Amino acid sequence: MPKTYKNLFVGVCSFENLHDAYLKAMKGRGYKDEVIGFSYNLEENLFRIKAELETQTYKPDAYKEFYIYDSKKRLIKAPSFRDRVVHHALCNVIEPVFDKTFIYDSYACRKGKGTHKGVDQLQKFIRKTNEGYALKCDVVQYFPGIDHETLLEIIDRKIKDEKVMWLADVIIRSSETSAGSKKGLPIGNLTSQLFANIYLNELDYFVKHKLKIKNYVRYVDDFVILQNKQKLCEIKTQVIEFLRTLKLEIHSEKANIFPVKHGIDFLGYGIFHSHRLLRKANVEKFTGRLKVMKNNYQRNLSGSKRIWQSIVSWIGHAKHADTYGLRKKIFGENPFVFDVYEDVK
Repeated sequence: MPKTYKNLFVGVCSFENLHDAYLKAMKGRGYKDEVIGFSYNLEENLFRIKAELETQTYKPDAYKEFYIYDSKKRLIKAPSFRDRVVHHALCNVIEPVFDKTFIYDSYACRKGKGTHKGVDQLQKFIRKTNEGYALKCDVVQYFPGIDHETLLEIIDRKIKDEKVMWLADVIIRSSETSAGSKKGLPIGNLTSQLFANIYLNELDYFVKHKLKIKNYVRYVDDFVILQNKQKLCEIKTQVIEFLRTLKLEIHSEKANIFPVKHGIDFLGYGIFHSHRLLRKANVEKFTGRLKVMKNNYQRNLSGSKRIWQSIVSWIGHAKHADTYGLRKKIFGENPFVFDVYEDVK
């Protein structure tokens, strides 16, 4: 019988845990007025949160909503700083409980994992397996599609603490609208990252233990399976049927079975047996950003340090592919980058 956990709520509500949660929530946000105001009366605010949790009177604030435009338009619901502290306090206690249950090859939002580790592992699978085909899938509207009741049932199998379940329920349902939607997790919540991993851990176990698939990698709702072509046709059908039990669907038009030798587009890279390439869209996006950076630099609209941090971040991503020549070409065409470097070194 799977191990369950009780008496966790005391740890969630402890002042030490709440203070640690505050420090984590503050990282990168210390300059914001909301954080400064919270910090000014820190002890009073933490004790107020502690009392609200212990008496189960805590209610989340309204979300601040805005859109970001990455590969597609996404609605972000940003919690208040007070709520961020509560999210960290809960995750501090329950994340270690669930992380023990996650499979090795789940790479999103976990210590010691991440995109580059996921890409490394997929390439290892490509190199060591004789299976010549891949099935790559992603879930339709994953975060908006997570069913609240199903998620709470999954959490309840592991957490046998009524007060922890109360808090999880409050946070999960905090994004429910007056229209009565019982689905969706806000992308801006720390808890949403953990809950999203918990939800598709069900799929991980189905693939690894029920279907006995060895060569499987998942990052959030993107996953890849390597097998022979005939077997993958069966697996695809089984995965679709299983995801329906979670009230999810895959993008059927994107869920193609194709030869591994053609390369696998995963987490921003084209992954082959012998090498990796950056996706064309990633290169085009960065070169477009460079034009904006150049304009801002020449007009003194952005500081050199901020521009350099953005450049270094992209270089760190690009270095995980075979991009020496590409980087040399891009920066050769944008010599202002070397002026920025001189400013910050």
